Amino acid sequence: MKSTLVWTLLSLLVFCSCTSSPKMAVDHNLVFDQPIIMEMESELALLNDEIIFLKDQFEFLLANRDSLLAYVDRNKYSFDGPFSTNTPKDSDQLSSVVILNTTRDYDKSLETAWLTNSMDTLFSQSYEKYGMLAQIYFNTADQVSRVYPAYDAAALLDPGLDLTTFNFFYKGDLEHNPERGPVWIPEVYVDPAGRGWILSLIHPVYEGEELFAVLGIDITVDELINRYLADQEGDFLIVNNKGDIVGGNAAAIEALSFPPLLNHVYRETILADNFRISDFNLFNSKNSEVREMAKFILLEKKSHFFFEDEFSPEAAYAVPFSLLDWYLIEIEIRS
Repeated sequence: MKSTLVWTLLSLLVFCSCTSSPKMAVDHNLVFDQPIIMEMESELALLNDEIIFLKDQFEFLLANRDSLLAYVDRNKYSFDGPFSTNTPKDSDQLSSVVILNTTRDYDKSLETAWLTNSMDTLFSQSYEKYGMLAQIYFNTADQVSRVYPAYDAAALLDPGLDLTTFNFFYKGDLEHNPERGPVWIPEVYVDPAGRGWILSLIHPVYEGEELFAVLGIDITVDELINRYLADQEGDFLIVNNKGDIVGGNAAAIEALSFPPLLNHVYRETILADNFRISDFNLFNSKNSEVREMAKFILLEKKSHFFFEDEFSPEAAYAVPFSLLDWYLIEIEIRS
């Protein structure tokens, strides 16, 4: 009797495992999504080598400061207060150079600007080499900012800023980056020069044991979306590990009960309430199933989620990035 009962239970288990609901099975080919990430990250990884090269050149200038200062072109830039007077139309070989009012020693900072004039050529070469770049720059501990290509810094930059308080600087310090290597900042932000959402790669520059500056390479999220997702069949979005929507197809975003993800909406949101990216966070969706999907994918690390409500999408399939703390999610919309 006992043996019969055991066999009956085993038979039921086998039967149930073989007749699972389609909702419990993953019929989506996740292999399709993986090459998208591989292609994207393989190109982004090249920028790691590029910023290391720029760091090495910068540290060479610092190591040879005294001898090089005798030969630098001190008239390459003129300044009106904190800002270099050149405009974006003056030359495509010039940067925008700013010596912020927060410097403790203006003469020393001016010397830094002179010493690093040759970085313009390197920035220009890197910018031309990689078509996806929005800008290349560095910010120093003595409050010098050099950004290529040039932009209208006087109109867009507060001269009273302390550069060392921003994540694109302090994420490179010894506390946050003890390896002193390249770091991708997963949090995107809106570019004040109007380029939309920006992703940054940074690298610290040391003079001896002191953090002297932090280099940065920026890419617009629009560029990433257009470059890697625009021609793909299907509806995709990219989110970070906190559930913030970094970018994606309009159909995918709106299917999750969010308004269209437009650059001007982001800029107005930030100006209104100090970077309210939470307005486009999966955990804050009006749709309870979308919030549940975020829990499954981001917290429980599941690769898929099936929606039940007829007003929701059909399914979501997620693949994590390796270089960035992001996820690529394909939304299957009901026909």
